[in-house]
Amino acid sequence: MNSIFHLIDRLERLLGESWGVPLSAYRVVNEADFLDVIDQMRTAIPQEIKQGERITQEKERVIAQAQEEADRIVRLAQEEAVKLIDDHDIVKIAEQRRTTIIERAQQEAEMLKGGADAYAHEVLLSLDSQLADILTTVRNGLVSLDKPQGQPPAE
Repeated sequence: MNSIFHLIDRLERLLGESWGVPLSAYRVVNEADFLDVIDQMRTAIPQEIKQGERITQEKERVIAQAQEEADRIVRLAQEEAVKLIDDHDIVKIAEQRRTTIIERAQQEAEMLKGGADAYAHEVLLSLDSQLADILTTVRNGLVSLDKPQGQPPAE
C-alpha cells in the first residue's frame, strides 16, 4: 500500500517529467501513469482515513479509560479520606472513653484509699485499746510483784 504522500510525490514527479507546450502553461503528461496514480490515491485515501479514524477511536478509548481510572482513583481517595475522618472520630471516641475510665478509676482509688484509711484507723484504735488493756494488766502485775510478800492485798 502506498502512502498518500508517496503518491503525491509521484504525481509531482510525473508532472516534472512531462513536456511543456510551448508558449502556454499546459503540459503533456502520460495519461495512463497519471490515472494509475489517481486510482492508487482513491484506494489509499479511504484506507488512510479509516486508519486515522481507528487512531482517533483508539485515542478516545485511551482517554476514556484514563478518565475512568482517574475517576476511580479520586473515588478511592475520597473513600480513604472518609475512612480517615471516621478513624479520627473513632480515635476521639476512644480518647473520651479512656478519659472517662481513668476518671472512674481515680474516683474508685480515692474511695478505696478512704475505706482503707478508715479500716486502718479502726484497727489501730482497737489495737490501742487492746494495748492499753495489756499495759494495765502489765502494770497491775508489776505493782503486785513490787508489794512485799506476805502482806495481804490492799483493799
